[in-house]
Amino acid sequence: MNRVSDLENQLTAALKTIARRSDLKSYVEQTPQVNQLLRRAAARYVTGEARQDGLEAGRKLLKKGYAVSLEYIGENTTVAAECEAAVTEMLALIHDIGETGMPARVSFDLSHIGLLLDTELAFANLERLAERAQKGGVELFISMEESSKTERILSVYERAASIYPNIGITLQAQLKRTPQDLAALLATPRRVRIVKGAYQEANDSSIPRSPALNARYLELVESSIRQGHSVSIATHDEPIIEKLLEQEWLSGSNIEFEMLYGIRPDLSSKLKAAGHPVRIYLTYGQEWYLYLCHRMAEYPPNLFRAVVDTVSDEGIEPVQSYN
Repeated sequence: MNRVSDLENQLTAALKTIARRSDLKSYVEQTPQVNQLLRRAAARYVTGEARQDGLEAGRKLLKKGYAVSLEYIGENTTVAAECEAAVTEMLALIHDIGETGMPARVSFDLSHIGLLLDTELAFANLERLAERAQKGGVELFISMEESSKTERILSVYERAASIYPNIGITLQAQLKRTPQDLAALLATPRRVRIVKGAYQEANDSSIPRSPALNARYLELVESSIRQGHSVSIATHDEPIIEKLLEQEWLSGSNIEFEMLYGIRPDLSSKLKAAGHPVRIYLTYGQEWYLYLCHRMAEYPPNLFRAVVDTVSDEGIEPVQSYN
């Protein structure tokens, strides 16, 4: 069993490394045959390339009783014009959600809207999004990225959240600093999303996938709830979920499970059927390569699923798998 776990950990590390290889990403984008095959695999986890693809998948899931998050995929944008284009798309997404009265959340990476160029640019763009979202009654959610960005992400979030109450933040259980980061958010009790963390991090600053990481995840969820935050429990790890379901403090109305589109729809359906609020995280856009790599890395069996999807003649419509 340990040998299998070691191999899975090595596979996870390899896939995370592949995800950050810009040369491999360029190769995939510029090689039609490879691009077509991998795009078929990505279709299980990405609703499509257009905004309407995400909105349509969201509407179908809402009818089934799920809440939804929507993200226009992108990160590590280093060209100002591309950051502006991303903000324009997100403003349009917020507008469409607000106009239809769709109870949806908009999630994004700060590095998609300027963080790598200038922290003040990212803050200014976040303000633009928050202003539009507040008028439309839409909640925004900032995702967490590599640990090298954590300090800046939290700084931008705290400034914006002191002005706009409709902004939430994501914290990664794998980072050793996270309990202190959570404690520092006491002044801005908002919604917090707890994830394990999808990035390859140094051993001295992170906890590897292990029982210790599972224990840290449980501690962070409990601490978040006790500190008065609304909490999104973003994991597909059944042992963690089963442990959480045993806790009395999980019954509050300010707690939900959040799961990624296309991953374990059976588990999402099971939790919803048991009466627990479940949110499905939907993505759309052309930057699907990194997202696909991360989905395979966080749950190695997804790699087998991806191989099957690349050669299958059947269309992939994950939303049909949700009950």
